[in-house]
Amino acid sequence: MGALPVFRWRLAPDGLATRRQLRALGLRPGGQDVAAQLERPRRRRGPLVAYLYRVDLALPVRPMTPARRAALTKANTARRLCPACRRDAGYVIPTALGTCVPCADPGPHGSDGSTHHE
Repeated sequence: MGALPVFRWRLAPDGLATRRQLRALGLRPGGQDVAAQLERPRRRRGPLVAYLYRVDLALPVRPMTPARRAALTKANTARRLCPACRRDAGYVIPTALGTCVPCADPGPHGSDGSTHHE
């Protein structure tokens, strides 16, 4: 395979789409190789790059089965559980912190983050 064709932002030919554009059409790349590259210039930094796929080779998105839905729910629930205090944080715990915000920065209010003192 030779070098990929490169197109400027908004100048890609019809029949090519990014992953997001394919998804909006209910499609996925389906194992095909990248067909081209899209570049959006930026000041003082390298260009933003997006890969383009052929729409005619794209496959339909796989349907969400009950088992896939259950697996996603379980995975997302695990991402909300603080490993330090074992409580549901109510949000996905940032990997940079590794714990919920009250455990990462107890501050003057104790590890639970409340202002109530017993």
